[in-house]
Amino acid sequence: MGGKQHEDNGHADVIARSLQIAKAQVAAALALFDEGATLPFVARYRKERTGGLDEVQLRAILAARDGLVALDKRKDAVLAAISGQGRLTPALEAAIRACDSLAAVEDLYAPYKSKRKTRADMARERGLEPLARRILAQPRDGDPAREARTFVSAARDVPDVAAALQGARDIVAEELATDADLRLLVREAVERHGVVSARAAKKGEGAEDRRFDDYRAFDEAVGRIPSHRWLAVARGEAEGALKVTVRADHDRSLEQLLRRITYFPRSPFGAELRAAADDGLKRLLMPAAERAVRAGLSAWAEEEAREVFAKNLDALLMAAPYGARPVLGVDPGIRTGCKCAMVDGRGALVGYETLWLAGGRGEPDRAGLAKMLRQHRPDAVAVGNGTGGREAEAVVREVAREVLPGCVVVSVSEAGASVYSASELAGEELPGVDLTVRGAVSIARRLQDPLAELVKVPPQSIGVGQYQHDLDESGLARRLGEVVESAVNRVGVDVNTASPALLAHVAGIGPKLAAGIVAHRATTARGFGARRELLAVSGLGAKTFEQCAGFLRVRGGKEPLDASAVHPERYALVRQLAKDAGTSVAALVGASGVRQKLGDLRRYEDAETGRATLDDIVAELERPGRDPRATFEAVAFRDDVREIGDLEVGMVLAGIVTNVTAFGAFVDVGVHQDGLVHISELADRFVKDPHEVVAAGQRVRVKVLEVDAGRKRVSLSRKGLA
Repeated sequence: MGGKQHEDNGHADVIARSLQIAKAQVAAALALFDEGATLPFVARYRKERTGGLDEVQLRAILAARDGLVALDKRKDAVLAAISGQGRLTPALEAAIRACDSLAAVEDLYAPYKSKRKTRADMARERGLEPLARRILAQPRDGDPAREARTFVSAARDVPDVAAALQGARDIVAEELATDADLRLLVREAVERHGVVSARAAKKGEGAEDRRFDDYRAFDEAVGRIPSHRWLAVARGEAEGALKVTVRADHDRSLEQLLRRITYFPRSPFGAELRAAADDGLKRLLMPAAERAVRAGLSAWAEEEAREVFAKNLDALLMAAPYGARPVLGVDPGIRTGCKCAMVDGRGALVGYETLWLAGGRGEPDRAGLAKMLRQHRPDAVAVGNGTGGREAEAVVREVAREVLPGCVVVSVSEAGASVYSASELAGEELPGVDLTVRGAVSIARRLQDPLAELVKVPPQSIGVGQYQHDLDESGLARRLGEVVESAVNRVGVDVNTASPALLAHVAGIGPKLAAGIVAHRATTARGFGARRELLAVSGLGAKTFEQCAGFLRVRGGKEPLDASAVHPERYALVRQLAKDAGTSVAALVGASGVRQKLGDLRRYEDAETGRATLDDIVAELERPGRDPRATFEAVAFRDDVREIGDLEVGMVLAGIVTNVTAFGAFVDVGVHQDGLVHISELADRFVKDPHEVVAAGQRVRVKVLEVDAGRKRVSLSRKGLA
């Protein structure tokens, strides 16, 4: 443990400087994580120890530590490799240990890497090393040709002076290319002054792909290219449509390189060194710099894309729930009919039908729909937004107005519903039910509680990112998993109604323990009557209980605090608060004016309970178990706008943001093809990041700017309407 603490202390200092957070706060957070605390728990219930670090800061600390651990592992591997060659010196070891990036480590390791035989290796075998030393020394006198003549030898495969000088230059070029300082110099030149160039690929597979027409004669500075354009040209290259290069000006870079080394133009060997440097730059240094810069661009762009996806997913998960009310879910279908599934307030399937509501097969089955509405009397109908969705929605609205006034009809995203339908979880939840009906059930439940239903779908299947299929799957899954965990723990989970999929994301629980909780819950008629009863679940010990209890809700139990976000470790404090206020805990929970009743909270502060925790407790007492999500509000699409051909320039429409990217937001206005609000049209002011002004799932008003029915493209604007 001592070694671990020493390592974390060293990391804390580096992390604190890079994130501009006090070292004591970073060290406290790392210590808590080492003790087995989860991020949601630390953010919510250990504010005193971390000095109030929020979830974003804590996640940044964890990411920074992971990066430093990876860097340390690479340093150890490099040092072991060089040591195995018998070439490790104290100075080299110190230099590698001092590196603050993987690129710096690789620069120092470059001369020692195992590689195929190079031109320089062959020149050394022919005995040309001394001539290379003369070129590098840049003497003020001498004659390169005369000195090279002494190395000419048929036996050593050096036929003439030109071959001798070429071999010597090859050695010099490689030495320059493996110099850490020069590698950094050229790499920085490409980063600062380089240009990303994309050109049409030669005829062949992918060359005629029209998706990349905008990039067939494309140039943009490395430092200015946005992440989505880099990902676009990278995809075009990967699919054979584009040829992409990333280079800085060669002549400028050569002059910078020559100024950095010992180069005397008037030396008899000056021209040889310049020629060697020119060759080394063109053949070795610049390609290495391009690879490094490309890798950096890809890493940065992928991180940006992950964050775009993460923000969109968070917005969808935190969308306003309709609530525990009966809902009819409609999964539109043109070829096989619309699957209509009725669920009760708890999301249980109570009946289903297949009705022809879209697709042009004669008149829609209004009578069948009317019968179903009269029989089940749902409070709302959720219609999937897939193919035929707008047509089906129009029929549902028409029939509902006549049969069930007051019934809300809502368009719901069905992204990922088919993935859920075919999953093992869906089979367990809806055994014996057809896959297509399961999709309609999922659509209905998404309206009731988006968070509870969407956690059952792999986040990548929800489709709210940019270039998500080009991203590293494990990195994307990890980041999206963090988003789901954050959302679930912010909202809280009813332990007596939650699915295993939802419980699995509660701090400290995981899939195996979630299944155990549900299995234990099924053994009792009333479920869990108190949080403490969770300790009876096999495998759920005191540490896990500490981590998860505050995020689980037990409603209607004997302990009123069990339905709130107050952690059990603070129950004694709340009892003292109630006693001092001259009331009971039950009367204090949900009462108005709690803060006034309690008076000065400073008297309750101690080493473990600071003002932040006290404020959280008081806020929770005033609104116990409060849901941080917004109040549900339906958006109504225009009945006369169902297809892209119905759109006209200048129309002002209600819509729902379906996806936010780095270049704008896509909005569903009810015509199946989402329209794009370019970043320049998102607001009446300059917008740097679209997430500043819109979020996935947000209701917006937009104006139609342009309609291209042939390419199925719609341009929209929020200017003057935001």
